[in-house]
Amino acid sequence: MDNHGVRRHTYKEAGVDVKGAERAKGRMGTLTATADPRVLNRSGAFASLFLPRFEGIDDPVLVLKSEEPGSKQQLAFEHGQIKSICQDLIHHLVNDIVVMGARPEVVLDTILCGRIESETVLAIVEHLAEACRALGCSLVGGETSEQPGVLAAGQYMLNASILGVADRTRIVDGSRIRPGDKVVALASNGLHTNGYSLVRRLMADRPEITQETIGEMSFLDAILLPHTCYYKPLRGWLGNAAIQGMAHITGGGIEGNVKRILPAGTTARIELGRLEVLPIFSVIQRYGHVPADDMLQTFNMGVGLVVVVEAAKVAEFTGDLKMSGCQAYEIGDIFAGQGDVQFAGELPA
Repeated sequence: MDNHGVRRHTYKEAGVDVKGAERAKGRMGTLTATADPRVLNRSGAFASLFLPRFEGIDDPVLVLKSEEPGSKQQLAFEHGQIKSICQDLIHHLVNDIVVMGARPEVVLDTILCGRIESETVLAIVEHLAEACRALGCSLVGGETSEQPGVLAAGQYMLNASILGVADRTRIVDGSRIRPGDKVVALASNGLHTNGYSLVRRLMADRPEITQETIGEMSFLDAILLPHTCYYKPLRGWLGNAAIQGMAHITGGGIEGNVKRILPAGTTARIELGRLEVLPIFSVIQRYGHVPADDMLQTFNMGVGLVVVVEAAKVAEFTGDLKMSGCQAYEIGDIFAGQGDVQFAGELPA
């Protein structure tokens, strides 16, 4: 109140601490420091400056994507899994451009929160930057926004955008897929970033599921594993003519995502019995009495990425990926058809 009894309204009293936010943001520059000479601006600039020089790419095409980790982030923040959800976000982004034949270059992040808690925000930036550096790209800037009244104190919503680059002659968009090609699965390590609305509902309805163990992990640890990134094992195959198409298996499952890359006149037939379904999915299906078709539509079922490969190169491709620590195995074929995905057989019991 002032001397006349009139209430004085301030931004801080309304829930936004500008000075506190500035102190936190001032420490971000160290966390996002990069040795990439193409990043020209310093931390705190109004926008990020990036010099478009791409070594080894003669005819560069920029490949852009934005992503957010869905309702998984709510579980992650509730259980202190900040590093995991940051890796999820970056790995998902990178996978989405890798399937186009691109390599990652720079990332911009957005952190929305009800109140800027300095240590949490700095941990998010640190882990995002680490995840980027591990994949050869840089976190070059972004936005941190305190939004009281929109989000409660302690609540966070993450988003990020990536810029990648591909050689125009080596873009992978599925247009080269032909009958006779083989469909290869690259194994996931769990749910990745899809199906969490169903899982959270199941945890609320049947909380005893959280007492399950998956191998040597608790149920919570199993569902919060960070998304597998396929860039490193696939890097040597980007631009190889044997790779006809790639699909990141996210929302919509195998059918919904493989369908996105099939050209007219082709059909993918997947042998369900060949899928190496992870135990976490069997637990979810059992507790939720989830129909098999709904499991296939909601979850990746152990298949994180699908690669359509020229038949003569399948053995070399799968062998090379296995040497890189990435389990890869054949699950189907491409036939003449109507641009759809057909399932044959049943999921393993």
